Amino acid sequence: MANNVYECMYILDANAYARNPGGASETIQKMVNQVGGEMLASRLWNEQKLAFPIKGRYKGAYWLTYFRADGSKLGEFNRACRLCDIVLRHLVIKIDDRLVNTLVAAAKGEPAPEEPDKPGDADKGKTAGDAGDETKEKETAAVDG
Repeated sequence: MANNVYECMYILDANAYARNPGGASETIQKMVNQVGGEMLASRLWNEQKLAFPIKGRYKGAYWLTYFRADGSKLGEFNRACRLCDIVLRHLVIKIDDRLVNTLVAAAKGEPAPEEPDKPGDADKGKTAGDAGDETKEKETAAVDG
């Protein structure tokens, strides 16, 4: 199977996270490594009150990760997340290849990488109205000229 890039948002038990922030990060890293994945970015997103209690907890720490893994191992990863005591909930989504570099850079707090210019890109953003404006400018220049 092909390796895909996934985004996973966890809601962690805020009390457990507060007691050992490094342990939460290590636990998430271990879960990704267990399925043969490669961590691309991992960070705390936010810590806030939950809209409704989850497993008797009223506050959660939202943790965001991007990782590369084999799609056939995703079931095993989801099971590991459900069995982990610190993880209250999690959601995994597959990221489109065109967005990977931008999203990972944003998660790391880096500027988005610039895309190389391709031939014909200069005209790509123009609308039909823009092309008409260019023609009018050329006509005006010829008349004035």
